Amino acid sequence: MKRLLILNSKGGCGKTTIATNLAGYYASAGTPTALFDYDPQGSSHRWLEMRSDELSNIHGVFAAKPTQGAVTQAFAQRVPGETERIVVDTPASMKRMEMMNMLRNAAAVIVPVLPSAIDRHVTLDFIQELTTLCRQMGINIPVGIVANRVRLNTRAFKQLQETLELLDIPLVAFLRDTQNYVHAAESGCAIVELKTASMKKDRQQWLALIEWLESAHTPPMTPTAEKQQAGLHS
Repeated sequence: MKRLLILNSKGGCGKTTIATNLAGYYASAGTPTALFDYDPQGSSHRWLEMRSDELSNIHGVFAAKPTQGAVTQAFAQRVPGETERIVVDTPASMKRMEMMNMLRNAAAVIVPVLPSAIDRHVTLDFIQELTTLCRQMGINIPVGIVANRVRLNTRAFKQLQETLELLDIPLVAFLRDTQNYVHAAESGCAIVELKTASMKKDRQQWLALIEWLESAHTPPMTPTAEKQQAGLHS
């Protein structure tokens, strides 16, 4: 069982978009999947409630909801025994101890970032905080960055790439800015489950992230791979 943590202290960077689409990707591929929503806003939880029974099942846990009566937190957050992937959607801000508890159980961390000046700088500070915390905890967790809502050949995206080059954290995927994500969110499905002509581009972009998550090692995206994925935007 792999626990995949979607993490960034910056709100509005696309954590729920990544979490729901990642869970949907795994489920549609036949992998027993659970989706944990630790955000009090409950966006991932609402997405699951909108999900059609005709789509692949995803076990949902609204972890931000307080337990009631004699129900313990451990019991409320249990998952089916056959579960192979747990995707965790986190809130915009967490206390240090909360983040440490999540990191201890994580197989990998995905940090979404938008190509804007504010997001770049806030995410840069967060990644430095994250790597320092992991070092202090004595844990070595693969951390990868996903650029979200990307428009190729824009100054904002180029500046994002330049900022990320300053880090030792790899850019493992970037996702284009498309209304397909809006349509998917409104229907409780993952973008890879949409039946649209433009789905091929989005599916290939998600493959880059899945391959990184499922690989034994987490090398940074090579210049060749960046060019190949960039071609999907055209």
